[in-house]
Amino acid sequence: MAAAKKAVLGPLVGAVDQGTSSTRFLVFNSKTAELLSHHQVELKQKFPKEGWVEQDPKEILQSVYECIERTCEKLTQLNIDISAIKAIGVSNQRETTVVWDKYTGEPLYNAVVWLDLRTQGTVETLSKRIPGNNNFVKSKTGLPLSTYFSAVKLHWILENVRKVKKAVEEERALFGTIDSWLIWSLTGGPNGGVHCTDVTNASRTMLFNIHSLEWDIELCKFFEVPMTILPNIRSSSEIYGLMKAGALEGVPLSGCLGDQSAALVGQMCFHDGQAKNTYGTGCFLLCNTGQKCVFSDHGLLTTVAYKLGRDKPVCYALEGSVAIAGAVVRWLRDNLGILKSSEEIEKLANEVGTSYGCYFVPAFSGLYAPYWEPSARGIICGLTQFTNKQHIAFAALEAVCFQTREILDAMNKDCGIPLSHLQVDGGMTNNKILMQLQADILCIPVVKPSMPETTALGAAMAAGAAEGVGVWSLEPEDLSAVTMERFEPQINEEESEIRYATWKKAVQKSMGWATGQPSTNAGDPNIFCSVPLGFFIVTSMVMLIGARYISGVP
Repeated sequence: MAAAKKAVLGPLVGAVDQGTSSTRFLVFNSKTAELLSHHQVELKQKFPKEGWVEQDPKEILQSVYECIERTCEKLTQLNIDISAIKAIGVSNQRETTVVWDKYTGEPLYNAVVWLDLRTQGTVETLSKRIPGNNNFVKSKTGLPLSTYFSAVKLHWILENVRKVKKAVEEERALFGTIDSWLIWSLTGGPNGGVHCTDVTNASRTMLFNIHSLEWDIELCKFFEVPMTILPNIRSSSEIYGLMKAGALEGVPLSGCLGDQSAALVGQMCFHDGQAKNTYGTGCFLLCNTGQKCVFSDHGLLTTVAYKLGRDKPVCYALEGSVAIAGAVVRWLRDNLGILKSSEEIEKLANEVGTSYGCYFVPAFSGLYAPYWEPSARGIICGLTQFTNKQHIAFAALEAVCFQTREILDAMNKDCGIPLSHLQVDGGMTNNKILMQLQADILCIPVVKPSMPETTALGAAMAAGAAEGVGVWSLEPEDLSAVTMERFEPQINEEESEIRYATWKKAVQKSMGWATGQPSTNAGDPNIFCSVPLGFFIVTSMVMLIGARYISGVP
């Protein structure tokens, strides 16, 4: 019997979507934007100390290879020829910092994740060196000095990890965010791997001048980072190199965008004033400001949105960043054990339909926009004997929506023209309770694409549109129409405002819990405490008793 003929669907484009919680590889039809197949691998996060968040760079890389191989197997089973994949794009968790040995390809330390708080003492020390009348860091980068960004993480690693110090002295060390680590490894690693990053990821390091689009000498001196370890800066859409191994060996890597920029592209927000909100580990609202670099007066970040080609103009965005969104669901599942799976939160919340006056501020990594308050910590308040795990699940979903309301209010003030609706994407948007809550709390419609994988789609679009690939047109008339699901507000504005005002009271109570203390043992990464130990002993005991009660354990 003759073998079945493999289907020809026109040029296909793959996308690596490397997030904080998982890695995925997805393959799209470049003519229709249809998602044909994908594979996902969940990743471990390490918490070696309170406030520290790390990942294994080799585990991340291995997960990328596994996702590519498994997706290719699935395509073959669907009778789709993988030779039709003409390009690969990369989208990645931003700011997460990796340092590795360029001769062996081995990481010299775990990846320090964007959520990590160990650098609070570093931030406080550095902030004293910035003149009050000349905040050159913010004016050059668009970012506030914070534990969030790569420069302070890299500064800490260079000061505290002897292995890294030695490698820098011997000119063996390379630095990169996750995109750089992946592209270097996938294009050959020690055997000719390409050490580069794109402008969107570079703009999150705090070492990059968003006006000149170059690494900044003054910033590198300020953070004491040698420029020799930095990757080359490229546009978000060009051929960086070819895959050197696996089922897709020889396929060009030709698109690279930080995950939130990728979602902006995937949502086709190509015009001034268009915005999207992505619900992942954190929550990120971006508004395209075009070729204008707009600075916020209300706690938002100024960042590079994309540069879709070497000779194409750079576009900027205002961004509201929330550290904890989907991560709160994972915390309820893994730390408190009141969920068996992340999906169960929708069922629990639906059973009660209210938080019954319970408010949850998940400030596990301090508060990001619009407060930038590192001293905040998570609280659950308004508890009574009637409160149960369903109410807390509902309050956790409300917390995501209230945090979005805060950054949307800031965005509306900065832009001057309030958004008439909110475009959304990301894994959490599959939760219909969350989407309806979001519309109710914002008092505007929430619009969700029927294909929610817009982050991966944006990376695929950038890769397919690259010069030398040219299989994906970004011309407005060629972009595929996307079907949308719409959630209209169902409560009156007065009720929404009362709930929001109560949330803001809870936020104020979350502040001032922690105080940063610079380590007295700067050479020893094992000695650092950003919060008094007694606080954690008491908190841990309360959480343990509460978890047992909520879970029904006597």
